[in-house]
Amino acid sequence: MSELINNSSERKKRLKTLILRLHQGEAEEKVREDLLSTLSQIPYGEVVEVEQELISEGLPEEEVLRLCDAHSAVLHGNVDLSAAKKIPAGHPVDVLINENKELRKVVAEIENLISAISYDSGPVKDTEKFRLTGLFNSLWDVDKHYQRKEYLLFPYLERQGITGPPKVMWGKHDEIRELIKGGIELLRSGEITREELVASAEIVLLPAAQGVKDMTTKEEEILFPMALDNLNEADWYAIQKQSLEIGYCLYDPRVTWKPEWAQEDILHEMNKNADTVQLPSGSFTIEELLAILNRLPIDMTFVDRNDKVKYFSQSEERIFQRNRAILNRDVRHCHPPASAHIVDKIIEDFRSGKASRAPFWINIGGKMIYIEYFALRNDKGEYLGTLEVSHNVTPYRELEGEQRILSYSK
Repeated sequence: MSELINNSSERKKRLKTLILRLHQGEAEEKVREDLLSTLSQIPYGEVVEVEQELISEGLPEEEVLRLCDAHSAVLHGNVDLSAAKKIPAGHPVDVLINENKELRKVVAEIENLISAISYDSGPVKDTEKFRLTGLFNSLWDVDKHYQRKEYLLFPYLERQGITGPPKVMWGKHDEIRELIKGGIELLRSGEITREELVASAEIVLLPAAQGVKDMTTKEEEILFPMALDNLNEADWYAIQKQSLEIGYCLYDPRVTWKPEWAQEDILHEMNKNADTVQLPSGSFTIEELLAILNRLPIDMTFVDRNDKVKYFSQSEERIFQRNRAILNRDVRHCHPPASAHIVDKIIEDFRSGKASRAPFWINIGGKMIYIEYFALRNDKGEYLGTLEVSHNVTPYRELEGEQRILSYSK
């Protein structure tokens, strides 16, 4: 039998048979036993080919989607990755893998917290609910991870004739998104008893977390090795240059990858058609504007009309730390659950025109921090978004007398 097992066509034939047995309703555990007894390891490329063949032969994509979790569970740990290419730091796949590590941490925290809640008694503590809500807000960040796959990676695979796996995976993304959104809505919907939370955990919360974790396995065992084999450096560089427009998931790359042949840095290349920003009262080069924004002794964060974080300043005097993982994230998910409803109210008032600014001030480590939200509108009065400005005003509160420009000396 070994000469058949080591033959690619025979392996694919057997794998196809196993998947069709799942389709026919056979128990997953039985299929796993047969897989382990007949096949040692399956090269990842053959898994992709079999999935593509099944769709080409008429198995509906919806049915392949239904089987996706089952046959992935059967294959887990039995896919041969020895031929997979090495990944340089900062490469789009390296970033996706590091995002997966962060996602698995969030999933583990969700599972542990739900387990603790299940074994406790009495009413659900506010701290438990807030913590779980915060974890699901973080889990929703996976949307940016999935969007980069859907809009940047999948099109390049499709150009290589690989259409089945991306369609199946996109369908799973949508299922996971709906589960996470359902979990967030549940956790934000007023009072909930411990019994209701435990029951909901089995139906929505744990399936959402498990779906995210299972997808990381599908990516790392199947999708990424396949993509590395089929895409060239130019493809990956094009993906890299567009990634920041969508944003990163719970992880900010420490280095920016580019091929050795790429001469321009990505920031310059993104702005090469906009070297000058022309405004009604003057103009800046991109370099000048960046220097101005980062030199101001304040923190600025811009949230667009769709409530997505689109920009933050990077001054040396930042009060609240930011990293690029928050870009394109829903602003509500950037705040603790206890204050999310306040953020909702501010945005609602800004959008309706009821208010145009919202000031706050807090003490942090002996410093007085002044925080103000400003509604941004165009000349027609239409809402464009919100600007958050934070400033350490402690030195100004201590000023006395005058210091005129003529007294300047160093």
